[in-house]
Amino acid sequence: MQTLLSTAYLPPIEYMALLANQDTILLEKEETYPKQTYRNRCRIMSANGTLNLSIPINKPLGNITKTKEATINNNELWYKNHWKAIESAYSSSPFFLYYKDDFQGFFTGNYDSLILFNTELTNKLLDVIGIKCELKFAESFVKPNSFPNDFRFSITPKNNSKHSQYEKYTQVFADKFHFVPNLSILDLLFNKGPETHDYLLTISNSNQDRQF
Repeated sequence: MQTLLSTAYLPPIEYMALLANQDTILLEKEETYPKQTYRNRCRIMSANGTLNLSIPINKPLGNITKTKEATINNNELWYKNHWKAIESAYSSSPFFLYYKDDFQGFFTGNYDSLILFNTELTNKLLDVIGIKCELKFAESFVKPNSFPNDFRFSITPKNNSKHSQYEKYTQVFADKFHFVPNLSILDLLFNKGPETHDYLLTISNSNQDRQF
């Protein structure tokens, strides 16, 4: 059964777990662009605790701007700040140097379209992790409650993850903070490396029947 998701910037672990055992995923692009979601933000673990990284967005049509029309405000040099924060947070993680070159090139300010940036970055994540899932866009807006596996509005920073448990793994600042589950996929990848795929499959397989 096909799953419908929003676009997402360096998605949280629960989002990537939905991709881990499916052949295709539908992405929404015709919705009116909403604020304060994973569409333009992610959450990492820093030396000062959890840190939200947000891409500044331009909405050329104001409040009726669709997600496919949202553009990135590169004038704020967000990409330099984000990469600096990621590097500072994970440079001492076991697999940062191994994967660094796969991602650093995305943080150059060369993307204008948010949905294109997110999609290409997510495809890179899929390739690096070894997930064979094709991202496709829904041809028209899908009305709420009309699609069986619709997670567009339930996977959000405002909601706690519906997964009952996340297996603990060693995070970079484990000596300072308790384990924080469901951070950006980068946290899992830089700390677990090649074990990331199996970790995601474990979550996916244990939550196939969950409802939002």
